[in-house]
Amino acid sequence: MSTPTRIAFHEAHWLDAAQAPLPGAPRRFHRWLRDPASLTRRVIGACPGRFRVQVLRQHWARPLPSEAALLGMRRGERALLREVRLQCDGRSWVFARTLIPVGSLRGRARRLGQLGSRPLGAVLFADPTTRRGALQQARLGPRHALFHEALAGLPVERPEALWGRRTLFIYAGQPLLVNEIFLPGIPEPAR
Repeated sequence: MSTPTRIAFHEAHWLDAAQAPLPGAPRRFHRWLRDPASLTRRVIGACPGRFRVQVLRQHWARPLPSEAALLGMRRGERALLREVRLQCDGRSWVFARTLIPVGSLRGRARRLGQLGSRPLGAVLFADPTTRRGALQQARLGPRHALFHEALAGLPVERPEALWGRRTLFIYAGQPLLVNEIFLPGIPEPAR
């Protein structure tokens, strides 16, 4: 009996969004990728029907190496991992992956661990003291772990690539990292 082959996935190469548009990204994604405003608010504005946050999972996990580096975490440290889909009329438009280091879940920031189906963006952008770091963007393909996580369980034909962005936020003095991956069904954003 043969041993199952284990596939090694890689991390995407993240680029500063302040630079030129992401090479190869279709034009319809440019505004989604570079918009510094609340993505939740933009998705709600683009959704002609019912908006909803579908919580996929929330648990303790080890961040990917580049995520840990951005968060200033030591190797092997765990963070609260929250993965959700932003949906319009039951169609998934965005896969969001948030990482909050254990040390960040104190004081006012403790509430981030208890959001349930409330959108994280509504909490972050409602607080005028929230600071947003540089926006990064990436092309994610089948060799990237986040590509598979974003599409898991979705009844869609697998695209050649997905496009995403990530940002380090400081909320209530504590860091957290938000990855947002745009799914195949998302429309072009309104101006």
